[in-house]
Amino acid sequence: MTDGIHSIRVRRSLALRVLLVEDSPDDAWLVQVLLSRAETPVDFEVTHAGRLEEGVRRIKETEFDVVLLDLSLPDASGLEAVGRIRGIAAHLPVVVLSGLSDEEAALQAIQGGAEDYLVKGQGDRALISRSIRYAIERKKAEEHLAYVSNYDSLTQLANRVLFQDRLGQALARADRNGSLVALLFLDLDRFKAFNDALGSGFGDILLKTVADRIRRSVREGDTVARMGSDEFCVILEDIPEAQSAVPMAQKILGALGQPFGLYGQEVFSGASMGIAIRKPHDDGDVVKDAAAAAQRAKETGPGGYQFFTPEMNVRAFERLAFESNLRRALERDELILHYQPQVDLRSDRIVGAEALMRWRHPELGLIMPGKFIPVLEETGLIMPAGEWAIRAACEQAKAWQDEGTPVRVAVNLSAQQFRRQDLTSSVSRALSVTGLDPSLLELEITESTLMEKARASGVRLEQLKTDEGVQVSIDDFGTGYSSLAYLKRFPLDVLKIDRSFVRDIADDPDDAAIVSAIIGLAHSLRLKVLAEGVETGEQLAYLREQGCDRMQGFLFSKPLPADVFARLLREGKTLTGARTAG
Repeated sequence: MTDGIHSIRVRRSLALRVLLVEDSPDDAWLVQVLLSRAETPVDFEVTHAGRLEEGVRRIKETEFDVVLLDLSLPDASGLEAVGRIRGIAAHLPVVVLSGLSDEEAALQAIQGGAEDYLVKGQGDRALISRSIRYAIERKKAEEHLAYVSNYDSLTQLANRVLFQDRLGQALARADRNGSLVALLFLDLDRFKAFNDALGSGFGDILLKTVADRIRRSVREGDTVARMGSDEFCVILEDIPEAQSAVPMAQKILGALGQPFGLYGQEVFSGASMGIAIRKPHDDGDVVKDAAAAAQRAKETGPGGYQFFTPEMNVRAFERLAFESNLRRALERDELILHYQPQVDLRSDRIVGAEALMRWRHPELGLIMPGKFIPVLEETGLIMPAGEWAIRAACEQAKAWQDEGTPVRVAVNLSAQQFRRQDLTSSVSRALSVTGLDPSLLELEITESTLMEKARASGVRLEQLKTDEGVQVSIDDFGTGYSSLAYLKRFPLDVLKIDRSFVRDIADDPDDAAIVSAIIGLAHSLRLKVLAEGVETGEQLAYLREQGCDRMQGFLFSKPLPADVFARLLREGKTLTGARTAG
């Protein structure tokens, strides 16, 4: 047997490819003989190299599954040999062969990157075979662990851990080279609504498709990472100026603005993007800056991008403080309900009230829902807030019932609330605890929410009507796209005409025609009709003429605190009296 590189196929079937780096011909021959006789479910194809340099060259030329490495070679000794192999092929498992039975040396070899340590002359064929297979499996396990620790399991993009490492490296290179780094922060538009409406399985497919479109839009070598549920980041290195990031931003946004063909239907999502530019040796948090710019882009309209400016950090801080105060508002009972009267147009008397949420801030005073309801929905706080609203409205309606002035109280359900599996049990608990007659509770659901999953909505409505006995109304009717086939099967009580149609019925023939059609449709389905936003006598006169059943609006009263509303009930205030007083 001669020194140098040569291959011996121990068995002719498909085999594990072993590189044996051993300067002793006798030791090399013994290892090959032992592997040829190993009674194992795998075969071995052994390539022998007598020197480390020959082994390195062979690794560069051929793929191997494992390296058996002697620690006493003519051109390398000790852990130096392990380090050389690791330097050119970090993926290859290494089993060290040593003439010394030394636990300390074995430990150092393992710490230096070897998967196992064998003492020459002390191992039989089974031991060597087992060590090789163990080394390969251990290396696979290490690589898998490294992968799952650095990559997002759903999209296969870099995760936060790998992103932070890549960003740190990019910024360090930029400091050395004097170049710019751009960070693009993407926040998908309407993803939460899609996920809530169509389910997490749909959302996962959408996210994987989004990840693929971003990946195909960037340059080779650019890092793309998934930062959160529907948030992504792209690192652009070595750009000459800030505006150089714009073509890439436009390319990505253009790709995400195209329809997604999912489950046989076209879905439009899009994204809002923030861009932060980091100059060499700049301080500051470039991720936070890009996220603030993305938030600003979302506020100005979907599908656009914004460069970061220092003023955005102030806005981001204010938003964070607002969210924090809102969370505490739930804990401190700072949310209250005001009640807007609903009037029967035949008797002119109050027959109901819509419960509307307000935030009684200890420093800012009364905050209207338009400012904090969107934040509740974005943060998920709408769930506990909505459950509180149902309970509080039931308590108040029960108090009026006990006082001998019963009125039906309507509570708006958010889309998230309506889709919850435990909605019916939540309503049942509120009714049971307060003792309210179920017929005095009305739940309002928007037309668009009902139609997102029409069949499931019908089942949910049946549960609320049949099991609990509450009233159900469609809010903002006319602004969505109802299917009449479904509408006639929904167990409903009231259609509420959206205020946008009521506003111009005295001057706009189209709006007047729509209102008339809605009233006719509702009555044909044996439903009551309530018009929202009634502010003028002309609007009221037209609604009366068309046979509208109820109204609410500033013509009669704005939303009122519970005690003021109770006074109107006790006084028996009527619509005619309110107009005369006005």
